[in-house]
Amino acid sequence: MNTQNLRKDVHTDGTPVVCLSCEARHRGVCGALTSEQLTTLSKTSYKHKLGEGHELVGEAEKVESYSNILSGVVKLTKTLADGRQQIVGLQFAPDFLGRPFKADSEITAQAATNVSLCSFPKSVIDRMIRESPGLEHKLLEQTLKELDEARDWMVTLGRKTAAEKVASYILMIARHIDPEAGPDGASATFDLPMTRADIADFLGLTIETVSRQITKLRTDGVIVLENNRHVFVPSVERLELRAGS
Repeated sequence: MNTQNLRKDVHTDGTPVVCLSCEARHRGVCGALTSEQLTTLSKTSYKHKLGEGHELVGEAEKVESYSNILSGVVKLTKTLADGRQQIVGLQFAPDFLGRPFKADSEITAQAATNVSLCSFPKSVIDRMIRESPGLEHKLLEQTLKELDEARDWMVTLGRKTAAEKVASYILMIARHIDPEAGPDGASATFDLPMTRADIADFLGLTIETVSRQITKLRTDGVIVLENNRHVFVPSVERLELRAGS
């Protein structure tokens, strides 16, 4: 077999085949890497799947690797000295999972659903960040996006009613999981990635209040709920109104 043709088939003019259809390459941080850098990264990266509830990294744990989320949802939590936990954020595909420039993790990252990840050594990415202003810029963009979302969520938690909080949560999930659920999206379909208990924790409400508000949204026809987790939103615009957006 012609070695030159084989190389072209494997890397498709420089870009590794494994990266060609990856959303993290097109919409995530890997989009800032050159074909040569992608080839280098692909030699040390590996794809793997983890089940719901699996801990990806623990609080105060030494960080050895970073990951791109390829599918699924990851929840981020902080723990108090007495063991109480608070969910402080969610990450979705194709988010970059990890905190550059820190040796130890300051949060616990846990799979809220079954997840698929592409992981790579921390040392490789840290070196690429130093060598590639584009990658550093992409990571800064994600950080600022997460900061904007955290500020919006502060408003949700601090000023919105229980009904608006639950609607805001469902709207956030819809926009991240269903690509068609943007500002102009007419409808959305997705699975809720968290239990009622986790949703209550995230929103600062009781489980009973969350269940009551979800039931009200379903009764009013704002959402259609199947098997307790599968959600169909007939009108994203109507959900936005219920969220106080």
